[in-house]
Amino acid sequence: MGSINRYIFRTTFGAFTVVLVSLTALIWVTQALRDFDLMTSQGQTILVFVGITGLIIPLLILVIAPIALLIAVVHVLNKLSTDSEIIVMNAAGMSPWFLFRAFMSVALVVSLIVCAISAYFAPKGLRMLRDWLTEVRANVVSTIVQPGRFTSIENGVMIHIRERRNNGELAGIFLDDRRNPNERITVLAETGELLDNDNGTFLVLQKGIVQRHEFKERDPAMVVFDRYAFDLAQFSGGQQAVKYSIRERYLWQLMFPDPKDPFYIEQPGQFRAELHDRLVAPIYPFAFVVIAFTYLGAPRTTRQSRTMSLIGAISGVGLLRLIGFVSTVFGANTPWMLSLQYVALVIAFGAGMFVIRRGLILEPPAFLAKWMTAVIDRLNRQFATP
Repeated sequence: MGSINRYIFRTTFGAFTVVLVSLTALIWVTQALRDFDLMTSQGQTILVFVGITGLIIPLLILVIAPIALLIAVVHVLNKLSTDSEIIVMNAAGMSPWFLFRAFMSVALVVSLIVCAISAYFAPKGLRMLRDWLTEVRANVVSTIVQPGRFTSIENGVMIHIRERRNNGELAGIFLDDRRNPNERITVLAETGELLDNDNGTFLVLQKGIVQRHEFKERDPAMVVFDRYAFDLAQFSGGQQAVKYSIRERYLWQLMFPDPKDPFYIEQPGQFRAELHDRLVAPIYPFAFVVIAFTYLGAPRTTRQSRTMSLIGAISGVGLLRLIGFVSTVFGANTPWMLSLQYVALVIAFGAGMFVIRRGLILEPPAFLAKWMTAVIDRLNRQFATP
């Protein structure tokens, strides 16, 4: 790799990294706010909150990486054109194909990242997210230790704790159990502590009163106790087998699904559509670079507008991605629709390579360019500051 290729690779990959990190962080914050109740209502720490919501980052990178690469390539090509570097390189006898190879090397790196995330890291993150959220939201202990709140841990069971001391001891405990339609149990205790061992999770109460009131009796029966253990494991539901969705399956599980898998038996088309979507994901970075370079890679003078070429590149990428999305959605029920995304990719690569090898400049028809220029000028005048 020559000095020019290293310069283009370094500049493009640096811009790609900045765009990827910025967009991922922005979208992650908006998604993370959905699970903010993990701290507010579930009593979890900020580290647990960040850890849980951070598991969606691989999936975000999978979606954002090709778009970030497109933005980086467009930025670098526009910079090279604005500084007249493309014109100087062309005048020195350097063909557009030489520059194109430098951008494709960046696409190769991004494609490998997307391939690894699509095959393993994104499903792994989603699996961990499902397991962790299930554990946190089903954890009775983390739910009840919220002082000053009446918390229903099950239909008919209400608990209230006045305070939680620094040593972890609970004070001022009120427990009301109405699950039995013929009997109501109310427990009042001065202190208590949570005990988790091999036998289960218990709320060990000290110095209190148990009041049992059978509805057919007029007066309740009251028992004073020094120590009383209330079983909390009955509310946790025990260990349950987690059923992972199709998006949470690894690539090899989609390629060779278990014939006895209930999801595969019920939705074989969804498995097939998800598999093809994973297979074409690493190809999109190459396709986006080809389309961007097809419109913006040819040498132009500073007097020649690149606005229309930029619009063409964005439109081409948008159309290609739209075809892929439609192909995946409808391909679940209509298998032949899955071939549309491959046909679109082949056409994009074939047409793009032809234009790049010939060094052609793609420009819209004169009437369309004139109309678009008039629209842009009108918008600029309308929104221009007085």
